[in-house]
Amino acid sequence: MPVRQWVLSLPIPLRVLLAAQPELVTPVLQVVQRVVTRHLLRQAGLKADEGHGGAVTLIQRFGSAANLNIHLHCLVLDGVYCCDADGSPAFIEADAPTDDELHALLQTVIARLMKMLTRRGVLVEDMGQTYLAEPDADGEEARTLRPLQAAAITYRIAFGPRAGQKVLTLRGAMPREDSARQPLCADIDGFSLHAAVRVEAHDRKRLEQLCRYITRPALSDERVQVNAAGQVELKLKTPWRDGTTHRVLSPLEFMRRLAALVPRPRLHLIRFHGVLAPNAKLRSLVVPQGPEVEERATAAVAASECVVQTETNPDRPDRPHRIAWARLLKRVFDIDMQHCPNCGAGELKIIAAILERPVIEKILTHLGLDPQPPPRGRAREARQD
Repeated sequence: MPVRQWVLSLPIPLRVLLAAQPELVTPVLQVVQRVVTRHLLRQAGLKADEGHGGAVTLIQRFGSAANLNIHLHCLVLDGVYCCDADGSPAFIEADAPTDDELHALLQTVIARLMKMLTRRGVLVEDMGQTYLAEPDADGEEARTLRPLQAAAITYRIAFGPRAGQKVLTLRGAMPREDSARQPLCADIDGFSLHAAVRVEAHDRKRLEQLCRYITRPALSDERVQVNAAGQVELKLKTPWRDGTTHRVLSPLEFMRRLAALVPRPRLHLIRFHGVLAPNAKLRSLVVPQGPEVEERATAAVAASECVVQTETNPDRPDRPHRIAWARLLKRVFDIDMQHCPNCGAGELKIIAAILERPVIEKILTHLGLDPQPPPRGRAREARQD
């Protein structure tokens, strides 16, 4: 089905709030999903109880400068499912939103977020002004992380003699010119809602590229280097409007920045909504089950028609199809563990797991490689064509 990406960015005070209280991410995400789903239902001409949407959301915690920037990447089915008289779901594609509709949607999201956060007591309204409430007494870990998170959000230094100062920057010769206003992108008071990226139906390759983009790590080796003074230079993915191309941090400041990006334990960064949720009633009808599962289901139906007793229980849900580790290494890191790296045709197989260090050094020396000491407890696998 067609998929549209909705990206919601938050102002700096709410980034600080969600970093300090990660339990608020779930109600914030619920508000956003309700607003987007009702918009799709209206586009399809259905009422709230007549259709079902579906989405997968990645909670991204970083920006291009390794800054703490909590924002939401929502891959939403660009339409809704409506059940027929016999209960089978039919997909109704929605029209693309206009700039005015996107602006109105962002206003609705802001109003409902402010109302929800005020009701929970984390925002206080006084004399027409809204500000964050004082945090309650919390543990030592939260008090330690709070200055790290606030500094990582505002591009400042958390501790040391330069605490509170801006991180050093390197700028190019000419600042980047202001680009034209992007289509399907609304900005209001620090909030930003972007919905211009859309993947057509059956375009699995582009959908995979989009998923790889939003699930990328915070840093890449190509953009991080150590200069002659021993400082860490972080190259920005694209230069900023003022010409800034690099951020310069000391090694300790860089480690503090990374510590702020690490999420709390048991905090799920990928969420499923609507018909794609794990316990959704329509999930088994709209999510492909894979060729193996479909073949087993066809075989079970044929066996039941022939009244043949088998050991397979057709009512038992099939286990999800999992990709082998060798294929995962090939897809993610471009490391082919199944074919010879020299000729590319010969198949490789594991013949032994060598654990003894003298044997490992002897093999590597014979192959002309540098026999560096392997980490203790980790085996080196020998392979042959």
